[in-house]
Amino acid sequence: MGFFSELKNDLSQAVNTLMPDDKLDDAATLDNGKDKGGNSKDVDIDTMLSRLDDFKLDDDKGDDSLESFEEEENVQEEEEAVITPEPEEEPKEAPMSALDAMAQMQHANDAEAEEEKDELSDLEARIEEATMGEIRTEEPQSAIEEIRNESLRQVVVQEIATEDNYTNNGGYETMDFEQQTPTDEIASITEGMAITGDIQTTGSLDLIGKVTGNIKALGKLNVTGEIIGDSDAAEIYAEAARITGEIRSKGSVKVGQSTVIVGNIFGSSAVIAGAVKGDIDVHGPVVLDTTAIVMGNIKSQSVQINNGAVIEGMCSQAYADVNPSEFFETLKNR
Repeated sequence: MGFFSELKNDLSQAVNTLMPDDKLDDAATLDNGKDKGGNSKDVDIDTMLSRLDDFKLDDDKGDDSLESFEEEENVQEEEEAVITPEPEEEPKEAPMSALDAMAQMQHANDAEAEEEKDELSDLEARIEEATMGEIRTEEPQSAIEEIRNESLRQVVVQEIATEDNYTNNGGYETMDFEQQTPTDEIASITEGMAITGDIQTTGSLDLIGKVTGNIKALGKLNVTGEIIGDSDAAEIYAEAARITGEIRSKGSVKVGQSTVIVGNIFGSSAVIAGAVKGDIDVHGPVVLDTTAIVMGNIKSQSVQINNGAVIEGMCSQAYADVNPSEFFETLKNR
């Protein structure tokens, strides 16, 4: 039953309940009489309620409209569920005025100045602390500590001086000379040339002139001139030469006739045919030719003395495979 049909029944029940039977009769009598305008009008409640049936069609239409409205509302809800809401745009900041910008810049400058002031104060405090530490007098040390510190200072100074002598050459820092690679170059000091100072070469050297100073060569040293100083080379050969100073060779040392050497000789082997005033210390054999004159001690592995050689000194085969003192000691214990 439609909405208006229900309304009709409800109104009928309400009228029957509220109005007693005598009042209903009076109302019917009044209705059967004349109205205020003097016109007679037969109206009763059943007639009025019957007219509500005429609205049944409208009631059905209302139900249809209500159903269509509900369907549209459901469709709209589905569309709203599918369509995601667009994010709201953030409100744009209002442009800053010139006064506000100047105030902000002034604030930043003040903060930066304050930070620089703090850093300057910190730096001044550090400088003052370091200065006070330097000014602060040291406590007196004991005699033992002073001697120890002085010894350490001397050792450090000596090491620095030694390092400078081996690593600096004419203002240029070089590697140790002994560690350099020998070359095949041959330097020559001709006759009539006199050099005062030390000489170093990675090759060989032919000396015919005169050198006053130390000579160091990684190659062979051939001397037919005069040397006043120490000589150090891989091999040394002297013929009709005059040498005053020590001779050190990593190999053999050959002293020819008419050669005079005043100084000690060190090498792996030696052949002497000239005059030597000094000790001969050789780990290998020593051969003294007939023209040899030696004033000094000889220490070697073995000694060969030819007829005519003159020796004034002691000969010791300290580098021999057999130790004479041990040999006789063994015989004594048997």
